[in-house]
Amino acid sequence: MFSMEGLLKQGAEGRLYLGEYKSGKCLIKERFVKKYRHPDLDQQITRQRMKAESKAVSRCQAAGILVPRMLHMDLPERKIYMEFYENAVTAKEYIERAVKEQKEQNEQREILKTLCERVGNIIGCMHAHNIIHGDLTTSNILINPKVNNNFIDYEVIFIDFGLSHYNQGAEDKGVDLYVLERALLSTHSEQPYLFEYILQAYRKQCGEDEVSVVAKFEEVRARGRKRTMIG
Repeated sequence: MFSMEGLLKQGAEGRLYLGEYKSGKCLIKERFVKKYRHPDLDQQITRQRMKAESKAVSRCQAAGILVPRMLHMDLPERKIYMEFYENAVTAKEYIERAVKEQKEQNEQREILKTLCERVGNIIGCMHAHNIIHGDLTTSNILINPKVNNNFIDYEVIFIDFGLSHYNQGAEDKGVDLYVLERALLSTHSEQPYLFEYILQAYRKQCGEDEVSVVAKFEEVRARGRKRTMIG
């Protein structure tokens, strides 16, 4: 029923493997033991985060947000089996490809604007349903072509809800946006306009809390800049 193959990626919270579930390919996310924690505490935190991830995925699906389907969760083994998108690339890779392949700057910018608007709409919808992702980066967004690896028509899929949680407050939503802005400036510094496109679309989609969330984001951003200046 289950099988694991090669290691695809290792992060701070776990390892990602390509595997098999009911004779079909899947991804397996394994949360490894944190040896600096007491074993009982580590097990408790791991279970809480796995359950929170499962709930976030269910809430996204209920809101019409594309996320990988969870196929199976094995709490004792600390593993989540999830849907695998064989032809997808990360938004990070998609942006890098668009920059490299589009020689006309206006065309390149228009392609990226379309992507950013779709991403902003999805994050706005997520926050309107009080889902906090916790780790918004272009590595945690997949671009999945609908036909024959043609990235003109594609799905935008959000992944890795390992740090996600449910919160109605503006603070956590503002922090979510700030994390994304910092990630974009770090990873895509030559396209500084990306976040503004995302934010414009976000504001139209995030619901009645739009003013307070954006104000809180500006506050969090100011605190971040102050810490950077002080060191």
